[in-house]
Amino acid sequence: MTALDLSSPVAVVGTGTMGQGIAQVALVAGHPVRLYDAAPGLAKKAAEAITARLDRLVAKGRLDADARAAAVGRLRTVDTTADLDGCGLVVEAVLERLDVKQRLFQELEEAVSEDCLLATNTSSLSVTAIAGALSRPGRFVGLHFFNPAPLLPLVEVVSGAATDEAAATRAYATAQAWGKTPVRCADTPGFIVNRVARPFYAEALRAYEEQVADPATIDAVLRECGGFAMGPFELTDLIGQDVNEAVTRSVWESFFQDPKFTPSLAQRRLVQAGRLGRKTGQGWYAYGDDAPRPAPHTAGPADAPEAVTVHGELFQAAALVGLIEGAGIRVDRDATQGGPYPGWIELPSGTRLSLVCGGSPHTAAAPTVEFDLALDYASATRIALARDVRVGDQGLSEAVGLFQALGKEVSVVRATPGLIVARTVAMLVDFAHDAVARGVATADDIDTAMRLGVNYPRGPLTWGTAVGLPWVAEFLDSVHGEYPTGRYAPSQGLRHAAAREENG
Repeated sequence: MTALDLSSPVAVVGTGTMGQGIAQVALVAGHPVRLYDAAPGLAKKAAEAITARLDRLVAKGRLDADARAAAVGRLRTVDTTADLDGCGLVVEAVLERLDVKQRLFQELEEAVSEDCLLATNTSSLSVTAIAGALSRPGRFVGLHFFNPAPLLPLVEVVSGAATDEAAATRAYATAQAWGKTPVRCADTPGFIVNRVARPFYAEALRAYEEQVADPATIDAVLRECGGFAMGPFELTDLIGQDVNEAVTRSVWESFFQDPKFTPSLAQRRLVQAGRLGRKTGQGWYAYGDDAPRPAPHTAGPADAPEAVTVHGELFQAAALVGLIEGAGIRVDRDATQGGPYPGWIELPSGTRLSLVCGGSPHTAAAPTVEFDLALDYASATRIALARDVRVGDQGLSEAVGLFQALGKEVSVVRATPGLIVARTVAMLVDFAHDAVARGVATADDIDTAMRLGVNYPRGPLTWGTAVGLPWVAEFLDSVHGEYPTGRYAPSQGLRHAAAREENG
């Protein structure tokens, strides 16, 4: 099945920000575009806004003046859905209400030809449910663009329960012809991105609620140690706390209140207080010309130890050995320790320094300072440390000084099972494997969606392979032992994938 022919008009119904963006994408790709909005005058204003954006692209040298003139010539507004007859594709971007969308598509079904592809840009409603009101649901598909549509490459192509394979394939090919990177997925709550991304927000909020650290510190650790482009608190302020909380609540309710998707009371209170983020001037952070930005907690300078002893293999943190030696600190090795379990670094005080394991640090075999997982220990500029109740100030100071000698800022946080980055990454890996196992999308499409849709430094499936799926499963089992609610229990998809990896 090939993409929609460029001579075939594309209709966009709903002319808000997203509708305008989708219309611009189709126009620049070469299609005639018809704009319709039920509210009088909005389609015309949208056409003017699109024209102005094309003018700005010309001014910036990103669009040829002749191409701009041709695109504007292909754009027109219409007054009724009956005027959409002859279109090859209709994309809807109206209010996120099921009854509104169902009525609209019933009307569209009567207005357009039988071979016209019908698509919804919904981000939170079921594609199957919207199509349930149609007499011919096979031609109905989800085309979920990300905002701003002209800039972000990802498009989720969502097949409802009744969607014909030919319709989904044509939608995919059309998005690809428009210069987008489409991914295929089944109709599941949140589709790919909004489903798999939930732990990125949820684990940060959980850590905040448990007073592990303040928002600025959690954000800094996930950026500077985990490699994420933005921390979850600053990102939800950008998205809008009301929007992010509504998506979380929608996915949770759609999964029959599965504890893995439980919303945050702290975020709910922020929304109730009207602190919605940048758009209201206050969210987790204050905004404005004179608003101070809270700094992350950073430990003061400490002396590095002259020597440490590495017991066993550090596995996921193996790169630290070379970094420590490169900093001029002697590394002695204890070859008597071995086996499949991660080793540890012995500090001069006898304190153990070990990668976070997921269980309670207070039950370790010896006084222990845990350090967080890093995307890359060489390039990470910050590390989070947490000490168990038996570790004295000397042991903590040695741990802080050691990482400072490696050029890292150090944030000392409250001890909690899994710390910050490790727990977040492990849950993202688990959600991704669960989605693959349930047939939501392929592994490649999930990794692509998470990299392009939310700018993750790695796709979660690739990340899981990098740190080791058996380690991820064991880590989550340990966290589940501390929180036996089901939230952290490894999914069957992760368990099976870990077993396959372990057995070659």
